[in-house]
Amino acid sequence: MRRFIGDKKFYKELFAIALPIMAQNGISNIVNMLDNLMVGRIGTEQLSGVSIVNDLMFVYMLCLFGAISGAGIFTAQYHGQRNNDGVRDTFRIKVIICALIMVCGIAVFGTMDRTLISYYLHEGSQSGNLSATLEYGHVYMMFMLFGLLPQAAESVYSSTLRETGETVIPMRASFAAVFINLVLNYVLIYGKFGFPVLGVVGAAIATSISRIVQALIVIIWTHRHSDVKPYIKGAYATFRVSGGLVRKICITGLPLVLNESLWSIGIVLQKQSYSTRGLAVVAGMNINSTFFNVFSICFIAFGDAVAIMVGQLLGAGKMKEAKDTGTKINVFVTFSCAVMGTVLFFVAHLLPELYNTTSEVKHLATDFLKVTGALMPLFGLCHSLYFTIRAGGRTFITFLFDSAFLMVIGVPMAFFLTRYTGLDIVTIYALCEGTALLKVGIGFAISASGIWMQNIVEDVSG
Repeated sequence: MRRFIGDKKFYKELFAIALPIMAQNGISNIVNMLDNLMVGRIGTEQLSGVSIVNDLMFVYMLCLFGAISGAGIFTAQYHGQRNNDGVRDTFRIKVIICALIMVCGIAVFGTMDRTLISYYLHEGSQSGNLSATLEYGHVYMMFMLFGLLPQAAESVYSSTLRETGETVIPMRASFAAVFINLVLNYVLIYGKFGFPVLGVVGAAIATSISRIVQALIVIIWTHRHSDVKPYIKGAYATFRVSGGLVRKICITGLPLVLNESLWSIGIVLQKQSYSTRGLAVVAGMNINSTFFNVFSICFIAFGDAVAIMVGQLLGAGKMKEAKDTGTKINVFVTFSCAVMGTVLFFVAHLLPELYNTTSEVKHLATDFLKVTGALMPLFGLCHSLYFTIRAGGRTFITFLFDSAFLMVIGVPMAFFLTRYTGLDIVTIYALCEGTALLKVGIGFAISASGIWMQNIVEDVSG
């Protein structure tokens, strides 16, 4: 049992990293849930339009995540070596890559939004007006563009802070942002305290302002505390970095960027396939995703923790400890997700009642939530295994394990089942998401083999 369960010191270190991240994600997702409920109280078309845009923005968010993750592996291992020059170089690379992604995001979403939103709009249910949904989505997207720059900047700074052991400041920044977002949503969506009723526009404005605040907090704190974060000194003096490091990060990080990009695109394609069964499915899936995000805070936080703890051990050359740490966290994640999934399953019928939508949408959302709750342990374990393997820098393996699996199995399955079978949409959703069982088996085999373990920050100069 000692192989699977850690001692008191182990869990103290784990929770020291995970709890601030969990609190940050928890508050953020709860407020996002409240945002979603506020929009959902307006009507089905508004809820669906905002949901579609958020799915598209999800691709942008995960492209940022993939970009910083490749360099972030090196950041964690450099920090394990107490190499501030190395951390500074990885920070610079993050800035450059995220700036490029931001420009691409603004260009694509600013010119192709109506086309992208239209892919989700199909007849097939009794609920919703398609043209109204398209218009709400378009307007929401235009105002959300103002948040892309601060979101990119915050991602660079917060990820580097976390990878160098500072998880509290990003958490505080998130708390401040979500509080502002919640208040502004209430004021601007419903027109309180003398403000006009802005509906979905108000929701987008509130989100953009909150992202600006969040970015400013982490940026200002980092530069004011250069004594404890010395890598920020001279970070913008030049953007020249070691050619060897650039090559290593490109080799290691490109699969991660491709992975996160393709994975997010795969999720969007799956949801697009589900949407062919009608607008009610779009709204129902939105409710399911909203509450899934709240109930998944545990495994998201522990995924970050396993990446940091295992990455630092690998950077210090402690291979056996790294493997044991990954195993213990994987076991703990599975247990915690079983508890959260059980709770979600039994409250699934209550949650959709919070929305002002049709009985058709509520019924679908309830069934989706029950499926999600039942599969939660598999989702959590897949997530933890992914971050365990990724910590060693074997990013091509993680690419095959994550996005390649989704694009080869999950996306074609959803496409075929929604268009060429008479199965109901809930059964299709369960079958597609149930492929996580196969993914867990693959992840266990990779993790047990140890082929993912390596120290990637040795000899990267030159």
